[in-house]
Amino acid sequence: MSKQLAVERAARAAERFGNAADAVDAAAADLLGVNRTDLRILGAVADGALTAGQVAAAVGLSPAAATTAIQRLTAREYLTREPDPDDRRRAVVALTPSARRRAEEIYGPVGEAGTGELQRYTIAELTVIADFLERGRAFQLAQAERIRGLVANGPADGPQ
Repeated sequence: MSKQLAVERAARAAERFGNAADAVDAAAADLLGVNRTDLRILGAVADGALTAGQVAAAVGLSPAAATTAIQRLTAREYLTREPDPDDRRRAVVALTPSARRRAEEIYGPVGEAGTGELQRYTIAELTVIADFLERGRAFQLAQAERIRGLVANGPADGPQ
């Protein structure tokens, strides 16, 4: 196989992997009865309590949009909102115990199966995979910024 064909195969595989991950998240959002933005917020808070500003930054929302989503998720009993122990003027949000259990029910098997798949590879192969994914993440985030810059210059009216 030529290098060009190998690059094309890898690019197609990366695209399909992203689409498959997106399908998992869409199924999870449907199961939880939330929209995709709310699901991203739940994911951001899964690692620990965050302030509304930290939530906004983590998922790329304005503070007002993050606050609205947090209120929605709190009303649905997916998040708790309590005073920040370090600064009583702020509030922190965290997953409720039932939301944490539900997330583990949904994503726990995904993580276990994924880890099982990774066990098949050598340390050298895992190093390449991790490098590819880390660089790919940085690339995708940079492209998102580029696209947001295009939006800032005005909405697209359709194909040019």
